Amino acid sequence: MSQGNRSFFTRLSQFVSHWAGKPQIFVAAASLIVLWAASGPIFGFNDTWQLVINTSTTIITFLMVFIIQSSQNRDTAAMQIKLDELISKLDGAREELLDLEDLDEGRIEKIRQEFEKTAERARAKARTEAN
Repeated sequence: MSQGNRSFFTRLSQFVSHWAGKPQIFVAAASLIVLWAASGPIFGFNDTWQLVINTSTTIITFLMVFIIQSSQNRDTAAMQIKLDELISKLDGAREELLDLEDLDEGRIEKIRQEFEKTAERARAKARTEAN
C-alpha cells in the first residue's frame, strides 16, 4: 500500500513506533535521564528540576500510549485477516472460528476447553504409541 493511501495518523504512528523501538533511542533516553540526574546538584535538586523530568516523561508516556495502541490495533487486525485467510483455505478447518475474536468470553472459553481436551487426547495417544 502506498503511503498516500494511509491516514496521517497511521503514517505518524507507524513512523513513531518504528523510531521509538530502536536501541539507539533507548540509549538516548537513558542518557537524558543520566544527564538530568547529574544536573541535580547544579540546580540544587529543587522543585523545578524535578518538575522538568516529571512533566516531560508524563507527556511522552501519555502520547506513546495512543501511538502504541494504534500500532497494536493495526497489527492485530492484519494478523487476524491473515489467519482468517489461512483458516478459510484449509480443508477440514472449522470455519466457525473465523470470527472468534468477536465472540463473548464464555463462548471463547468453551472453545478453548474443547481444544484443551483435543490436545490432551493427542498427548495420551502419543504416550500410548510411545510405549
